[in-house]
Amino acid sequence: MGYHDRAMTITAETSVELNRSRAEIAALSIAGVSHSYGARRALVDVSFAVAPASFTALLGLNGAGKSTLFSLITRLFGIQAGRIGIFGHDINRESGEALRLLGVVFQPRTLDLDLSVKQNLLYHAALHGIGRRDASERCEALLSRIGLAERAASKVRDLSGGQMRRLEIARALLHRPRLLLLDEPTVGLDIKARADILAHVRELVSEQRIGVLWATHLIDEISADDDLVILHQGKLLAQGRVADVIARAGANDLNGAFMRLTNAPALEGDAP
Repeated sequence: MGYHDRAMTITAETSVELNRSRAEIAALSIAGVSHSYGARRALVDVSFAVAPASFTALLGLNGAGKSTLFSLITRLFGIQAGRIGIFGHDINRESGEALRLLGVVFQPRTLDLDLSVKQNLLYHAALHGIGRRDASERCEALLSRIGLAERAASKVRDLSGGQMRRLEIARALLHRPRLLLLDEPTVGLDIKARADILAHVRELVSEQRIGVLWATHLIDEISADDDLVILHQGKLLAQGRVADVIARAGANDLNGAFMRLTNAPALEGDAP
């Protein structure tokens, strides 16, 4: 083999390795993360990853550490120990690049109730530096997708709880992130609204290839083929495909697996 042939082979091999490396970069990587509020340890050496274009459920009771973890990922809190990366960007060293790839829906409502539906979206777009015309086009497309196009001029306070949640998800998608975090997004919603929100987010994964971390304490929001992380009292107890977690726990269903792992009461909802 001549020099040129060897060079071509090396280049091809390098290209394959680069493509493989890019494909393996996690949408979200949590490595050895710990956090304390004074003497109380909220998170203890937590490590897991969310794959691109996947739905990962973060399951835990209230007080498990889910909201603390979200606050660290979004940099509302500084990291005390460990590392967090978003598509390979360390959130401490490359916070701008990391957060541009991230969309968030927090548990508390954060919409301005006295602004219209579209005004809420345009204000958020301006914060991300999106031009007025582009922002308006994105707003119209997103409102159409979530079924609120006819409510664009309505004040947010006149929307139902489910409509507000759909609007918050649309807002989180305005800057076209590749990772979406949702912290207990269906709390306080009725059964139909919960199902609609969940179906919408799952469509984002399958159609737009967005990685999702969905924090919940409700068993029936988790499907058998989801990726799963179980967090309890700040400690990661299990991770993997739902079926694998159930099998490793020696249980018949997810509810049983959760009870065995945590010694906690059964969770709400039907078990997959």
